[in-house]
Amino acid sequence: MQVKGGKGPFICFVLGGPGSGKGTQCAKIVKNYGLTHLSAGELLRREIASNSEYGTTILNTIKEGKIVPSEVTVSLIQKEMESSDSKKFLIDGFPRSEENRAAFERIMGAEPDIVLFFDCPEEEMVNRVLNRNEGRVDDNIDTVRKRLQVFKALNLPVINYYARRGKLYTINAVGTVDEIFEQVRAVFAALKLVTE
Repeated sequence: MQVKGGKGPFICFVLGGPGSGKGTQCAKIVKNYGLTHLSAGELLRREIASNSEYGTTILNTIKEGKIVPSEVTVSLIQKEMESSDSKKFLIDGFPRSEENRAAFERIMGAEPDIVLFFDCPEEEMVNRVLNRNEGRVDDNIDTVRKRLQVFKALNLPVINYYARRGKLYTINAVGTVDEIFEQVRAVFAALKLVTE
């Protein structure tokens, strides 16, 4: 995979708070545009499940209530990108902080081509999370509000950074799944970077 220097793969970051609907939209983007979906959380969980030495380290970090170092997450993303035949990637739920962002750009020697931000009012996100019945342990009202506070505190600087760089596309994440996807489709159509 050619990332440093020459034109590397097409990279799209997908950001949005818990319940913003980004998971649903990622599935539609993959189906319609053939991007390879990489979820930072999924990669970490998979590494833990593999019982590798690396996975054990990640698990212990999480058990201690610490945040997995950016370098670890980025190296998992990098490994996944390098072992893939794809040249178009959708990276979901990463970067979660300014430090994540800087680590990605430093280690990968690349920036995302575009960043999709699924913007959704807090009350709407709270209601969606509480009603989605995924049976997640952390889906109660206090925890959801806490997760939203953390999201705002850590993610807003990242969102502002990419807005200043002209890479941010804000999607109004209120409406039906199809209405929201129409906005995504318009972004991809305008860019002409990814053909259907």
